[in-house]
Amino acid sequence: MIRTVRDLFRYNGEFAAGAVIMMVVLAMSLASYFSPYSPIDAYLVPMDVPPSEPYWFGTNSRGQDVFWQLTYALRNTLAFGFVVAFISRLLSLAVGLISGYVGGAVDRVLMSINDTFIVIPLFPLLVLLYFVLREDMTWFMLALIMACLGWAYDARLIRSVMISLRTREFTNASIFSGMSTPRIVTEEHLPYVLPIVFSTFMNNMNWSIGLEVTLAVLGFTDVNTPTIGGMIFWANQHSAMVSGVWWWYLFPTFFVTITFIGLFLLSISMNEYIDPRSRLSRMGNG
Repeated sequence: MIRTVRDLFRYNGEFAAGAVIMMVVLAMSLASYFSPYSPIDAYLVPMDVPPSEPYWFGTNSRGQDVFWQLTYALRNTLAFGFVVAFISRLLSLAVGLISGYVGGAVDRVLMSINDTFIVIPLFPLLVLLYFVLREDMTWFMLALIMACLGWAYDARLIRSVMISLRTREFTNASIFSGMSTPRIVTEEHLPYVLPIVFSTFMNNMNWSIGLEVTLAVLGFTDVNTPTIGGMIFWANQHSAMVSGVWWWYLFPTFFVTITFIGLFLLSISMNEYIDPRSRLSRMGNG
């Protein structure tokens, strides 16, 4: 793993740029642990102060320091994306591995369920669930719901890889040697699938963060938990742009944008690394 990361840094500019961007974003989010303010308290500092010393990113109309509020928002937004991506990867792995290796009736049943989740319109469903579960729609509840809805595309991708792997000679050798099905799948096939999981992990984080920001801006989440979308929601509620408090929009928008860019660069670099031809072309002739 260390050697892979070293080679990616050395030969893949997209990976290096994405990693640097995400390290900056992560460092910004970790700064929240040193904040002198509580993330949910308001009217602690002078209101609507432009960016200056000592308020680097200014203050908002709720009497909050935008810099420290942004550190909490980034931490919660990144954690949200990570939780959604992690849980949905587990679901897509389980369905894709079993469906692709076992085949037959099991494959047909699992892919029927999988295709049902693919055609579900996610945004209207999430809005509906918000109104049904408004009192219980916590940060973690929304992440769990989105994880249960966001695994189907990648499960089909993993299944296609497994269908190819189960016909390989090393699979037949493993069967004839007496290895059990769980051991074959986890020890022989899983290493081929993991690069795809890592790549789709970044894409799924981008998808979940983007959807959470959209829902939060519209007020369909727990806006009292600081997130990037929550910050923009409160800026809209206080008509920050009309009032000239432009920095309340600028900094959350900037950081969520570079987060999208960083995750996208990591994803395409991993896709390139998965393809042996592009990997050899870049690293071998680099």
